[in-house]
Amino acid sequence: MSRLTPVSWRDLVKRLQELGFEGPYAGGKHPQMRRGDVTVIITNPHEGDISVGLLSRLLRQAGVSREEWLGE
Repeated sequence: MSRLTPVSWRDLVKRLQELGFEGPYAGGKHPQMRRGDVTVIITNPHEGDISVGLLSRLLRQAGVSREEWLGE
């Protein structure tokens, strides 16, 4: 099984869109992405990469498995 690695905000959004999420939409203090009745609040764009810990929390919130994220 491959490991998760840090990703840029742009790569996060692109991959979530490939997995069927729409957005990002403005909503409150942070952008949101939606797939069906699932709404995921993502981080604001910033300079650094999104850490593995935060990425795994976002994937859990989105209902996306590690294998699905990695395309395995």
